[in-house]
Amino acid sequence: MVEGEQAGQADAARKTERLEYRIRGMDCAEEVAALKRELMPLVDDEDDLTFDLLNAKLGVAAGEGVSSQQIVEAVQRIGLGVESWHEQDEGKEDFWVRHGRALVASLSGLFFVAGIAAHMVIEESFAAPFAAEGADVRHAVPLAARMLYGVGIVAGFWLVLPRAWSAARHLRPDMNVLMSVAVLGAIAIGEWFEAGAVAFLFAVSLALEAWSVGRARRAVEALMDLTPPVAHLVGEDETMVDVDPSSVAVGSRVLVKPGERIPLDGVVVSGESDVNQAPITGESVPVAKTGGAEVFAGTINGDGTLVVETSKDAQHTTLARIIRMVGEAHSRRAPSEQWVDRFARIYTPAVMALALAVLAFPPLVLGAPFADWLYRALVLLVIACPCALVISTPVSIVASLASAARQGVLVKGGRYLEAPAHLRAIAFDKTGTLTEGRPRVVDLVPLDDHTDEDLLARAAAMEAHSNHPLARAIVEAAHERGVRAPLADRFQILQGKGATAELEGEQYWLGSHRYLEERGQETPDLHQRLEEMSRQGRSVVVVGNERHACGLIGLADALRPEARATLARLRSAGVDHLVMLTGDNHGTAQAIADELGLVEVRAELLPEDKVRAVEKLVSEYGAVAMVGDGVNDAPAMARASLGIAMAAAGSDAAIETADIALMSDDLSRVPWLVAHSRRTLRTIRQNIAAALLVKGIFVVLTFVGTASLWSAIAADMGASLLVIFNGLKLMSGAVTSGSADAPAS
Repeated sequence: MVEGEQAGQADAARKTERLEYRIRGMDCAEEVAALKRELMPLVDDEDDLTFDLLNAKLGVAAGEGVSSQQIVEAVQRIGLGVESWHEQDEGKEDFWVRHGRALVASLSGLFFVAGIAAHMVIEESFAAPFAAEGADVRHAVPLAARMLYGVGIVAGFWLVLPRAWSAARHLRPDMNVLMSVAVLGAIAIGEWFEAGAVAFLFAVSLALEAWSVGRARRAVEALMDLTPPVAHLVGEDETMVDVDPSSVAVGSRVLVKPGERIPLDGVVVSGESDVNQAPITGESVPVAKTGGAEVFAGTINGDGTLVVETSKDAQHTTLARIIRMVGEAHSRRAPSEQWVDRFARIYTPAVMALALAVLAFPPLVLGAPFADWLYRALVLLVIACPCALVISTPVSIVASLASAARQGVLVKGGRYLEAPAHLRAIAFDKTGTLTEGRPRVVDLVPLDDHTDEDLLARAAAMEAHSNHPLARAIVEAAHERGVRAPLADRFQILQGKGATAELEGEQYWLGSHRYLEERGQETPDLHQRLEEMSRQGRSVVVVGNERHACGLIGLADALRPEARATLARLRSAGVDHLVMLTGDNHGTAQAIADELGLVEVRAELLPEDKVRAVEKLVSEYGAVAMVGDGVNDAPAMARASLGIAMAAAGSDAAIETADIALMSDDLSRVPWLVAHSRRTLRTIRQNIAAALLVKGIFVVLTFVGTASLWSAIAADMGASLLVIFNGLKLMSGAVTSGSADAPAS
């Protein structure tokens, strides 16, 4: 036992050194897979490698005998740039890192168009670049056009070829190998136009992928704006000095002025105020904070001044954890590889082996004419060129994306269009997602001889002097109902309690349940009624005068009008496991859940709790979406199979982290999205089947000797046009928001 412990300690000691690197060009799961192939021989376990896509960061738990030089050389072998990670250099990128892929895509497109133009001018024919030639096509394209096409191909594949070579060396053909084979095959038979087109389109797709990751990376960096640039540090002699929050030690005292963001997590030492915690916990209304209450970095102080004793340093605040969790969730995320990439593992080597067999077997074994079977092998390569297959998916995706955009749904990439078709569970944030995200007056309970109008008029007169969300809701309710508020004289704020004012010659007050108790005006009946309203999820404002309480005003975060119907349509579409996750209190959360008919609700969750809840759903149901709108929802959205953000009123971090954004905050777009995704998936499958069918037919014709280069090229173009027009059908006939297809298998 002792020997085992000593061995374990020795093994752990060998792995105490953790090396970290910035990887230039690590923008998608494909690069992560390639890095794993090269680095796994250097480590004992896959867990020794960590990948942060958002920050392009690689972590290696280096074992005994592994040097930094070995790691650098392994990364460079697959064509990626690498440098030691330095926190102080974080966010600094050179021009090539930021714009390299866009630059090579632009150059590829420029020379591709120049090649087409040169071909047209030299041949004096508009159709020349697009026309199929005879068997000797390698001499049909003018030299000048070939040179221009060639430069465009080299530019488009400048970043692809090293990775394709690495995958080929490991006998693991991927998308890079597939595209390289397609281009080289097209060049070999003289189809320079086709080769240039494939190189350009592939370069564009890589540039767009890198751009989307860059956007997400910048969104995470923007989270840091929630932390104020200075903290008002209170010294032992009660003097105050402004310092950087990162330099404040745990246990220090900081002063937070009205309206400022709280710089660090901590506990209130003195002062009273209402704190807007929505950026962190998602709570719909500000929370009263007095001595002993916990506060979070990034939350917004209300009208009072607070002195906070810090409980965490800047690197370990709740906000800092949110930022880290977003990045970690993205790096843990293992999205399925593109269909073409998976298919290429079988298709590409099979086609190459088949072409080689067609070229060699009959002449060598059967004594058939070599030139005849060389021609048939070229025909096989042409018809096997994956153009129709490659086009089948992106053309459908582009059409589907455009259709979704017209419906107010921003989908951030093709892979996210397929995900809704497979959803089995959806988690909804409450505040700002299922509800409107702002309090509204829902109950007016006048007491004694007072009326609804009296109660609302007196409350609005006093609340007109406040910017508190509850105050604004009361003033708005009075305006909507046409209630005229009298002029308030001698208005005074009672910090943390309420307010007083003289209205039409009589003294009135307004405040919380606690203030009612302090005034000694609470009766048993009134107490019971207040408790009942609280259980229903209401925030209650009490209005009274010197003699008695005049009435109660109940406020709550109102449901979105379309929320109930949305949940019903999702259930009819087969997505029947719906759960609400919220940072709000249990009473409020349960009241909203009861109104919606939701069985499962989890309340009082911090961001990390939401992540754990989503992880549990993913383990149980597989395909899970998270719908939210706040910074606190971003980690859970990143961890879910699919993140959907309410964009109109949502936070930048939530929108950038999400895979799909509802631009009009219309929740009914969620069931529409599920139906649209299923329709898109059917179209893609139809296109792939059609392309493979055409190729299968011509493979047979090639073997029997009736296919020619002309017919092969025509068939390939015909298959491409077929999948294009079928995909473009997604542009029209959009499904209605109430329709839903059967769940995808």
